[in-house]
Amino acid sequence: MNSRPTIAYIGLGLMGLPMAKHLISNGYEVHGYDIHPDQMAKAQSAGVVTHSNLQSVAQSGQVILLNLPTFTAIKDVVFGENGIAKVVDATQCVIDFSTNPVIEGCELIKKFRNQTHCAWLDAPVSGGPAAAASGNLTVMLGALPDEYSKNEDLLKTISGQLTLIGPPGSGLVAKTLNQLIVGCLHAVIAESVSIAKKSGIDANLIPTALAGGHADGVLMQQIFPRMMAADFAPRGYARQLLKDLEMVNSYATDLKVPVPMTSQALTLYRILIEMGHSELDTSAILKVIQR
Repeated sequence: MNSRPTIAYIGLGLMGLPMAKHLISNGYEVHGYDIHPDQMAKAQSAGVVTHSNLQSVAQSGQVILLNLPTFTAIKDVVFGENGIAKVVDATQCVIDFSTNPVIEGCELIKKFRNQTHCAWLDAPVSGGPAAAASGNLTVMLGALPDEYSKNEDLLKTISGQLTLIGPPGSGLVAKTLNQLIVGCLHAVIAESVSIAKKSGIDANLIPTALAGGHADGVLMQQIFPRMMAADFAPRGYARQLLKDLEMVNSYATDLKVPVPMTSQALTLYRILIEMGHSELDTSAILKVIQR
């Protein structure tokens, strides 16, 4: 008998679909919904039981997973005309992997919990589609201790690094900091690629040369080679990182904390989107530096 909870997955896109596939491979029954028919077809082929609307899929699972691209989408899915808040109950649990603004996100969590008595765990992730597919995501969790315990096995199935930051909303703060660092590093790496290419050295050797030093890291090893190869196929969309940097800037403003490096990265991503590259990978920021 399968003791794992039935999963209702809303948002089967760049991150959601590989995570759903991973859960299925680990014995979970996954029901799903996405607004894009092509993603629904891919999900169905992968073994997801697809549903025609939000409320139907929400009622099909003991645990409802959300992986949505914008906070507007979250609000519509939860509190819209056909939102899940109208049909969920206290026996269910929502785990949201999306990247949401801290203050507005915390307000939504509080409203949802008060209205439905359903648990809500904010669990933003980092690592990209490959980590979602292999169950090696970094998960920054905001949850009450008992709600975390009830969902620990599920969360550990999808994560390589799982940290309970604090009560609901805490994960949103951690992800905001993650995106601040990621956005700034993308811009810095783009500058280093541009200099290396013009210097006359074999620029492809830089990630190897810096490996193990203070400049090394996941982004150096992954993003630098992509920029060198002009490989901008999306592992994460440029428009998404712009949205996240706007969110970082807004939160820092609310806290009255100066973020000059973030402001510069934000400006560069605004230019990138204005250039028409919203659907390219985040590493396409190189196009602005080389413009």
